[in-house]
Amino acid sequence: MDVRCAWATGADPLMREYHDTEWGRELHGDAALFERISLEAFQSGLSWSVILRKREAFRTAFAGFDPATVADFGAEDVERLVQDVSIVRNRRKIEATIANARAVVALDGGLDELLWSFRPDADSAPRSMADVPAVTPESMALAKELKRRGFAFVGPTTAYALMQATGMVNDHLVDCVARPIGRHD
Repeated sequence: MDVRCAWATGADPLMREYHDTEWGRELHGDAALFERISLEAFQSGLSWSVILRKREAFRTAFAGFDPATVADFGAEDVERLVQDVSIVRNRRKIEATIANARAVVALDGGLDELLWSFRPDADSAPRSMADVPAVTPESMALAKELKRRGFAFVGPTTAYALMQATGMVNDHLVDCVARPIGRHD
């Protein structure tokens, strides 16, 4: 029997697939990282499975998470998105996504360079979910820098979830089948 991180062991095949093929793998590129930072913000207070089920609708609603396109969204787009039942219709999160797109466009060097500059020097090897932190000094510093640059809805916990999801840290448990795909130091 294959061992997985506890959050991926339930009956939900979508969560298991995400765990096994995406979570913890290195992700690069401004659009891809903008999508992840946006989805992590929308996930705040919700189950990740809700976001995964709506991911394609989010991609459609937010123009494939192209930062330049989303940065041009205006009040009419906000109203359209608030009415879109296929996504999470939280006005503050929608407005934050648009603000974050504008912040991405304003970055010198791009989002990829900024986010990955906060990658920790080494990973731990968690033996249980109790060993996996919710916040780290790096995620606190990343959240502070993102806020300084105009990002919204990306606190230290969301920043750490982003770091986990994009492979900046490898928090797959030591005996997890997916640990070998993650980063090793």
